[in-house]
Amino acid sequence: MSPVAALERPAAPRRRDAAATRAAMLEAAKRQFAALGYDRAVLRDIAAEAGADVALIKRYFGGKEGLFVEALKSAIGGPDRLRGWDRAGFAREIATLMAGDPHAHEERTQTFQFLLRAATSPSTAPLLNLAVQERFLGPIRDWLGGENAQARARVLAAVHIGFLVERLIRGEALVGAEREAFIDRAAAALDAVVQS
Repeated sequence: MSPVAALERPAAPRRRDAAATRAAMLEAAKRQFAALGYDRAVLRDIAAEAGADVALIKRYFGGKEGLFVEALKSAIGGPDRLRGWDRAGFAREIATLMAGDPHAHEERTQTFQFLLRAATSPSTAPLLNLAVQERFLGPIRDWLGGENAQARARVLAAVHIGFLVERLIRGEALVGAEREAFIDRAAAALDAVVQS
């Protein structure tokens, strides 16, 4: 076949991958909702960032609220992520992570900002509450088990969120003796909830 004939031949249609498009939309939505909040985020911009047609948001998610709810669920995770948690080392592992550089895990920081924006908006706080109950507090309660598991799950979540806020405000890793003291005390606070 001549080079001219090869150029004239129509390009093969791009293979459609609904799962990849849906995942790209969720990632773009999390970034847009974290940066702008629910009310200011624009579906057209989310679709453009994902490299997709805006009409696919309605097809895959039913609209903006459905996309937001799925983005919340994706950001929070689910019960599967708890399976890897070792009860004995959990508190020290989280405390060490909280003493570290907040910029080392940009995706986690962005996720936290997304959830924080959702919590402070009257239009999205109820949606966040449902997602947190289903995908965060419920699985943590089940993982903790034992007496007063629901109350302990709430305390663990509150303590962890407090550490996340402190880490964002601090903006840099702790060093030296302060780092070690922080890890020891934070681990003790977390362990008191986990091991009760």
